[in-house]
Amino acid sequence: MKIGVACDHGGLFMKGLVVETLRENSAEVVDLGTDTSASVDYPDYARKAVDLLLGGGCDRIVLICGTGIGMSICANRFPGVRGTLCHDGYTARMSRMHNDSNCLILGGRVLGPAIAREIVEIWLKTGFEGGRHGARLEKIEGGHRR
Repeated sequence: MKIGVACDHGGLFMKGLVVETLRENSAEVVDLGTDTSASVDYPDYARKAVDLLLGGGCDRIVLICGTGIGMSICANRFPGVRGTLCHDGYTARMSRMHNDSNCLILGGRVLGPAIAREIVEIWLKTGFEGGRHGARLEKIEGGHRR
């Protein structure tokens, strides 16, 4: 699985942990930045990752900012992106099982390293149940699911 990862300065520390966790779980990672602690605008990095996902350059993406809220707002403006801000293993599992999340969003300043690692592993390994959940997603996407 190929996964794009992008963050702003508020998610920089967490991005390193996420990339490491993904690689430990055999994912190929495309690191889209940022790579410094200098202040940057999260919409620019969200857009890089969304463009990669929607263009078919990766299977899923992970976005990280200070709280995850800004990245959530950005990512979910694009049809075909199902961005889910997860805070624990349960929300990560449900985001995949019921929502077929293709975009995990994390808050770099609100999650500890252990829970962040758990979220990433669960989100990576959990499948989509389909069925009634698929029909609901079709209603959201208007018949154009990626």
